Amino acid sequence: MKEITVTELSALAEPVVIDVREPWEYEAAHVPGVVHIPMGEVVARIGEIPADVPVHVICAAGGRSAQVTEYLAAHGHDAVNIAGGTGAWQQAGLPTEQGA
Repeated sequence: MKEITVTELSALAEPVVIDVREPWEYEAAHVPGVVHIPMGEVVARIGEIPADVPVHVICAAGGRSAQVTEYLAAHGHDAVNIAGGTGAWQQAGLPTEQGA
């Protein structure tokens, strides 16, 4: 499974990032510019996830995103897990947004 750190992610020009956390987690704080698709909806919404560019997957700490990364990779996506998730993003002092 491919993996990237939050510092490496923050240096990318315009990464595609999918946040797979639950709505209440997403609304509390999320990485600016992410697409919110809760883990339980990924299978039904896979058509919304681009297959022609790398897709970076984030959750709270890296567990759920690792599972989704493996699922997407098995279905032909260039999927990359974000190590440490939103928690690592916040600990690194990187910006977040609130709300839906």
